[in-house]
Amino acid sequence: MKFRRQSRMRMNSEMKADSLSDIMFFLMLFFLIMSTMIAPQVIKIKLPKADAGKSLSKRNLMLSVNADQKYFIDKNEVPLESLESELSKMIKPGQELTVIIRADKDTHWQDVVNLVAVSNKLKLNVSLAVEKGSS
Repeated sequence: MKFRRQSRMRMNSEMKADSLSDIMFFLMLFFLIMSTMIAPQVIKIKLPKADAGKSLSKRNLMLSVNADQKYFIDKNEVPLESLESELSKMIKPGQELTVIIRADKDTHWQDVVNLVAVSNKLKLNVSLAVEKGSS
């Protein structure tokens, strides 16, 4: 009697990666679009540079002034005359609020002083925003 040895079938160990590359492409596209949509500073201001600085973790309120002497609370434009009243509406009693002043580097000093004066009058903590620069 003859025994027949059955040949073993070799298994092919390929992996199809076509769908994986499609998924990676769509993930990359999603993150690219989302990173351009999320912009913390909508008002275009060129900040001056400073070597040292720290981040603040308390509740912050942005006061901005651009080179055209337009004042903003967060993203809303406010005339200088009503800046104090608008700020006082946003302050809750007992709340520790820090005002971050963002001023265009081409802004006159008087505009920055106006923002600091209004903040001091309402007894708010004041910080100046700058870009980190090299020496």
